[in-house]
Amino acid sequence: MFSDLLDLVTGSPWTYGLIAAVAAFDALFPFVPSEATVITAGVLAGLGELSIAFVIATGAAGALIGDTTAYVVGRVSGNRFECRLARSPRVSRRLDWAGSALARRGGLIIFAARFIPGGRTAVTVTAGLTRMRAPVFVAYAALAAIAWASYAALLGYFGGRTFEERPGLALAVGFGLAVAVAVVIESVRRLRRA
Repeated sequence: MFSDLLDLVTGSPWTYGLIAAVAAFDALFPFVPSEATVITAGVLAGLGELSIAFVIATGAAGALIGDTTAYVVGRVSGNRFECRLARSPRVSRRLDWAGSALARRGGLIIFAARFIPGGRTAVTVTAGLTRMRAPVFVAYAALAAIAWASYAALLGYFGGRTFEERPGLALAVGFGLAVAVAVVIESVRRLRRA
């Protein structure tokens, strides 16, 4: 049964499109498992079923498309949000703070947020809301997407190579690592907030 599923997933050129789509949707809907998807695809590349270069490229392209879409959503809906936010001085101050933080350390914030589930959505939409210059945003988002996809895919790839004789275990370890990384990042984020 596992080998039938593996053949179905890896036997289609649409697999790379699926990787890109999941990575793109994750930028808008943080519950979509993009890390797990790219790590799993990396495992399959380690087993020789997919191309690691294409896994990284499609993961990064999907992440960049998703981040840019979230930025555009913030940019386009900014006027409507600003009218609503102007009613609340507290929210208005927070938005001003976010805008000035992005102006000072935008690249670092965008890069770091790519690795934080949910954080990437908040940062990319806020970058659009605060009217961060599009070329600057896209440049940093592209660097972050490439680094993120490389990290996730190579983590799975080397795990897949290590467990070459036991692909089920490799997939389980890859998925477990993805969950562990997400939990650690979320825990650190909550500790910093507290």
